[in-house]
Amino acid sequence: MITIIIMIVSLLLDGLLTNYLPFLPNQLSLFTPSFTLISIFLIYPFYRKEKKKYFYTVFILGFIYDLFYTNLLFYNAFIYLLLGLFISIVYKNLEISFFKNIIFLFCLIVLYECFYASLICLFHLVPITFEKLYYKISHTLILNIIYGEIVYFIIKLIPSKFKKISIN
Repeated sequence: MITIIIMIVSLLLDGLLTNYLPFLPNQLSLFTPSFTLISIFLIYPFYRKEKKKYFYTVFILGFIYDLFYTNLLFYNAFIYLLLGLFISIVYKNLEISFFKNIIFLFCLIVLYECFYASLICLFHLVPITFEKLYYKISHTLILNIIYGEIVYFIIKLIPSKFKKISIN
């Protein structure tokens, strides 16, 4: 239940903030949201023993994101699935703490933007340069890391008996 709430809030905040913040390449504010991406990192501990269910959830979340915000079917679903694999490897090999969370969120945002730019270049959708990629990454980090830390802190405050309910 907690994971569903986190995913819905992230999707809604992504939509609301992109309506009110500039998002065109030359108008990006320092607060470009990618909350749905951050949520797939933060919900993994709830699926630690059910990896197959986690990958289904991540794929469906990417598909819903595609339907509502990009109109490119399976584009973000595929990227989210690749990032879900990266996230499962990170959680399997490392212990996540408050400060390590910042580093992993940074890596996740950079990976997402690089995958996104690679697929855009591969299919020749939009011409993209390294400067544009760097600009997009730098303008995505601030708000998303703050959001990730706030949600991480909230998840840590939730009693473990409620966390077990969401896994079943």
